[in-house]
Amino acid sequence: MKKIISENLKTLLYALFIALIIRSVFVQPFYIPSSSMEPNLLVGDRLFVTKYSYGYSRHSFPFSPPLFKNRIFNKLPEKGDVIVFKTPADNRTDYIKRLVGLPGDTIQFIDGLLFINDLEVLKDLKSKKDEIFCGDNLIDVNTFKEKILDKEFITVYGKHYSFQNSEKFIVPEKHYFFLGDNRDCSKDSRFLSSVGYVHENNLVGKAQFIFFSSNSRKGSIFEIWRWHELIRFNRFFKKIT
Repeated sequence: MKKIISENLKTLLYALFIALIIRSVFVQPFYIPSSSMEPNLLVGDRLFVTKYSYGYSRHSFPFSPPLFKNRIFNKLPEKGDVIVFKTPADNRTDYIKRLVGLPGDTIQFIDGLLFINDLEVLKDLKSKKDEIFCGDNLIDVNTFKEKILDKEFITVYGKHYSFQNSEKFIVPEKHYFFLGDNRDCSKDSRFLSSVGYVHENNLVGKAQFIFFSSNSRKGSIFEIWRWHELIRFNRFFKKIT
């Protein structure tokens, strides 16, 4: 009996070790808890993030142990990437946003329009009649297809463009500037006291695809009898762009 228990414990420890290696080095699942990236990422989406996409820092590992000071195997992210990072406010909380500014770039909002390095980011209006969640409330938005470099994605702006104008944000060396796709409902790099510029060491990984999604606003996935209305089957294995 003792031998059986011992073998089972060894198997469990081996499994946990392998899971830890996979989670730290290769991929990690994340859950979307807020509406800041709607309509591209919805509350209740579960997605995989590749840890190797930009190299590794201490934040690549659980509890951010001080294994090394800077990034190793560092690879530069590209504008338009959707990235998970540790917020600079506490170096602990995971945020997911879209990268719009690299070191040395200038970012500015003028009359609700986004400018990168003094060039307006072009966007095509898709709809003036959409509603998007902001927290627990639905807000009226204009929906656009926006393009940064060769990446196209959907963004939404509140009807009244609550973030109208800003000073120029100048991205420091080894830092990045992030925005939420739900532009008027996102705490991101525009808010220097809470998020601001994100150091390269805080990058966790690149969001790749959704593997599961449920409408947590309507109920729990443990309510099996309601799966037909809670689970968003059409979002399974959806690539994140």
